Amino acid sequence: YVAGVLWALRQMGHRVPGVDVVVGDTVPIGAGLSSSAALECAVAVAVDELAGLGLSGTDSGRYALATACRRAENDVVGAQTGGMDQVAALFGTAGHALLFDARDHTTRPVPLPLAEEGLQVLVIDTRVRHALADGQYAARRADVERAAHELGLASLREASPADLDRLEPRLRRRARHVVTEIARVRDVVELLEAGRCRDIGPLLDASHTSLAEGFEVSCPELDLAVTTARRAGALGARMTGGGFGGSAIALVPVELRDSVTAAVETAFRDAGWRTPRVFVAEPSSGAGRVG
Repeated sequence: YVAGVLWALRQMGHRVPGVDVVVGDTVPIGAGLSSSAALECAVAVAVDELAGLGLSGTDSGRYALATACRRAENDVVGAQTGGMDQVAALFGTAGHALLFDARDHTTRPVPLPLAEEGLQVLVIDTRVRHALADGQYAARRADVERAAHELGLASLREASPADLDRLEPRLRRRARHVVTEIARVRDVVELLEAGRCRDIGPLLDASHTSLAEGFEVSCPELDLAVTTARRAGALGARMTGGGFGGSAIALVPVELRDSVTAAVETAFRDAGWRTPRVFVAEPSSGAGRVG
C-alpha cells in the first residue's frame, strides 16, 4: 500500500523521492472501515508535503491524490475496489457527512451535527471475516455491470424502478439495491440539510435490509449487531464496508450508548461468538498534518 502510492504518483509524472515511513494506526484492520485507504491517503499527503508537490491544498490536487491511492490499491495491491474510500479519506470535513457523486467526481459536505442533537455514531466491529467473501466484491460488481448492459444503460444511475422488471431475478435484486440506495442517499442528504438528523434512522435500517436481502452481502454476525442495536434503542443501524463480516454502524442517543453496547456484547456472547469491539466514530477532517 505504501510503496504503491509512491509508484502511482511517479506514474502520474510527479517527482517523488525515496522516503522512510513509520506507520501507526487506530483504524482496526480488516473491520470494513477502509484501513487501506486511510493508510494510502496518509502516505499520499505526507509525500505531497515532503516532495513539495502542492496537491493537497486544492480540490483538484486532492482528487489527483485520491486517484493515485486508488491506483495503488487496484494496480499494485490487486484489489479492484472503487475510489469512494480514498475520496472520503481526503475530502472529509469535521462535523459533516460527505456527498460524493461518482459520475462527475464532485464532493459536497453535508451537515451532521451529532453532538448538537445528542447523538453518536457507534461502530460495531464484529471481528469476523468470512472466507466466502473471496471474490464476492468482484461478483457483485459484475452483476451490476451486467444489469446495466442488459437494460441498455451506461450506469444503473439512469435506471428507474420500473426498468428492473426486465431483469432476471438475481440481477433484479442487485440492481434494485443500487437504485433504491441512490434514492436513500438523496433522502438522507435532504433530511440532514433540513436539520432532521434523528430522522435518518429508518433509512439506515432500510439500507441494511437492502444490502442483506438484495445485494446479499451481510452475514449472521452483522445482522445480529444491527437488530440488537435497534432493539436496545438505536435510531437506525446498517452494515458498512464490503460485507460478509466487518462492521456495522448505529445512530444512538448519547444516553443509550452504554446500554446499546452492553446489549450487543451480550447478544454475541449468548451466540457463542467473540466479543465485538464497539467505539464511537466522529466525522472529522480529511488526511492532513497532525500537530
